[in-house]
Amino acid sequence: MARRPLPRILSTGSAQIARSRELARTAADSATDVLHPLITITRGLRRLASAGRRRWADTPKDRRGPLLFLVASVILVVALVPYGPLLAVISLMAAAAWQGRDRTPPAPEGPDESQTQRLRALYEALVPYFSAAEDPAPLYGHGGEWDKAFPSYDFDDTGRVCHLLIRYPAYFPDGEPEARARIEQLLTAKAGRGREYHFAWDEEGNELTVTVLAPLPTDIAAQRFVTAPGETVLGFTDPLQVQRTLPLGYGDAQRDVPPVVWRTGVRSTEPHLLAIGQPGSGTSTLLRSIALQALQHGDVLVVDGSGTGDYACLTGRDGVLAVECGLAGALASLEWAATETERRLVAANRARQEGEAPPEDTRRPLWILLDRPSAFTHLAAADGRKDPQALLQVPLRHGRAASVTVVVADQFDSADALSDAVRQHTRARVVLGPATGEQLEAVLGARPQTTPVAQVPPGRGYARLGAGPVHRLQVPATPDPYDDATSDAHRQAVLDLLPPRTTPADGETVPVPAEAAAAEATS
Repeated sequence: MARRPLPRILSTGSAQIARSRELARTAADSATDVLHPLITITRGLRRLASAGRRRWADTPKDRRGPLLFLVASVILVVALVPYGPLLAVISLMAAAAWQGRDRTPPAPEGPDESQTQRLRALYEALVPYFSAAEDPAPLYGHGGEWDKAFPSYDFDDTGRVCHLLIRYPAYFPDGEPEARARIEQLLTAKAGRGREYHFAWDEEGNELTVTVLAPLPTDIAAQRFVTAPGETVLGFTDPLQVQRTLPLGYGDAQRDVPPVVWRTGVRSTEPHLLAIGQPGSGTSTLLRSIALQALQHGDVLVVDGSGTGDYACLTGRDGVLAVECGLAGALASLEWAATETERRLVAANRARQEGEAPPEDTRRPLWILLDRPSAFTHLAAADGRKDPQALLQVPLRHGRAASVTVVVADQFDSADALSDAVRQHTRARVVLGPATGEQLEAVLGARPQTTPVAQVPPGRGYARLGAGPVHRLQVPATPDPYDDATSDAHRQAVLDLLPPRTTPADGETVPVPAEAAAAEATS
């Protein structure tokens, strides 16, 4: 299928709107600067008129006559005095300018006492790491000047640091990951726990920029994303290293959020994905989200080793080849997937040798989704049968040329049971749930530039595509619609994305829970 370009308003609309807002803001600021004296005098005249009305209202009725006579006498004298009207107008304008001046107290320059204590505490904590005994002019020293080390800083409403620019000496080994990790851990503890910080190291300028990151949105429900064929949205991240945004619906509203897009297909450099997480971290949610997107253009084969029935909503749907939860079914399905991969390779190679386009059935994407295959590994070993992961070698090794994509999800406590083929050929990696820096580096191959926190919502983690940067990730809410704990809005969002049901060959229908059946009937 030929790729159609996105509508121009989706690709350039946000940039044009941002430029228009910037021009309007600049014009308004310029007009305010030019008309500032007139605005001040007008505000002062309004205040003088209000004061005159209040004085007239407070004056008793028996004294209003003499007051009017006094005002009229003053006006007459001013009119008769040489240059009196001009002097009166000048005096009135001066009084209006004085009354119309900006009376808001000026913002205090520099930090207050509590903020100064926080900055000094950070400075003193960094002294052992950024100082050396042989330094003739140390930038860091106990009781030293912290304002030279922190040229820029900002505080939030709670009085904690939200942005900090740190200068450090050139002899600090900022190229060593261990040295960086010590500084990042120290700053996280001293600047305030429970928040995520982004660390930008400028090795050439010997500067470290610390920024507090806003929490990623957790209210993004499953929906159709504006993507091209071969693009899968894993989740959403910060606009720090992502130049693209997607329009997302929030009820009646709409927002543009930067996504983490995983590209698959013949020209993909990371055709397979591995997701690791803690129990309840959202790996099954990620696989459901990928399955709903893959069903738009391809076929899906699901192998569920957890045995919890999280993918029952896909059973019997158009494009879903099978949803296997047992060892025998998993072995049969994966053996068929390996044979299908070989068949596609042979058919595509024969077509190329004859100078023809590959057959249509070899170009339709085939997705193999495995949730907790390590559970089948233990069952197969106990039963003396073949490990299902051994059947993944052909799809993993030759899947890119055959339009076959493998997605594997497992848990940290079972990661050692993953086969070498899964580890070597899954270049796209996702880690969900709380994890230490060592665990993130072991799975992703690099540490993130942000600090992981202990408590995170489901679907929250990190993603790295190949050798690219490590992104913060929030998976869109794609719960099991047959789960009683699922909200009605999220259940309906998932049901709206499911393909229609197809009648199996044996004519048997799959039982559907009453709540899900009612929701499907109303959709």
